Amino acid sequence: MKTKEEIFIEQINLKRREAYHELFRRFYRSLVIFALKYIDEQGEAEDIVQELFVSVWEKEEKFMSYASFRVFLYNAVRNTCLNRIKHKKVEEKYAAYRQLHPENPELDDYDIMEEEIYRGLFKTIDELPPRCKEIFLLHLDGKKNEEIAAQLKITLLTVKTQKKKALRYIREKMQDFGLLYILLI
Repeated sequence: MKTKEEIFIEQINLKRREAYHELFRRFYRSLVIFALKYIDEQGEAEDIVQELFVSVWEKEEKFMSYASFRVFLYNAVRNTCLNRIKHKKVEEKYAAYRQLHPENPELDDYDIMEEEIYRGLFKTIDELPPRCKEIFLLHLDGKKNEEIAAQLKITLLTVKTQKKKALRYIREKMQDFGLLYILLI
C-alpha cells in the first residue's frame, strides 16, 4: 500500500491540479518562513515561493521521492534568495556609483551594458539545474572546491564536474554578450 507522500509525488509528477493545491497547503507557509531567513520582505518571500510552485508545474522534471522533492523545494528557495541578494548588491553598487558620478554621461552606455550583462548572467545561473547552481553560487561566494565538497557532503570530483558544466552552460548562453561578461565575472 502506498503512503500519502508517495501518492502526492505521483500526483505532482502527473501534473494533477489537486496535487498543486496540496503542495500549497503542505509547503507554502513553511517555504515563505524559510525564505524570510534570507529576504526581509514578506511580499518578496511570497513571490519566490509562488514562482517556485509555477516552475514545478511547468517543468518536465520528475521527482523520485517525497524526501528528494522536499529537499528540492528548500534548495530552490534558498538559491533564489541568494541570487536575489547578489542581484540587489549589484544594483546597490550601481546606484552608489551613479550618486558619486552623476555628471559623467560617457559612462552611461557602459553602465547600462554592464547592468544588462549582470542581469543576463544571473538569469543564466537561475537556469542551471539545482545542484549545479548551488555549487556554482558557492564558487561565486569565493569558496574553494574542497570547502564546497565538505559543505554539501559530495565528492571533490562532483564539485569540479558541476562547476565545469555550469561554466560551459554560462559561456554558451552568454555568447551574445561577447568578451565583456568575461571581464565582469
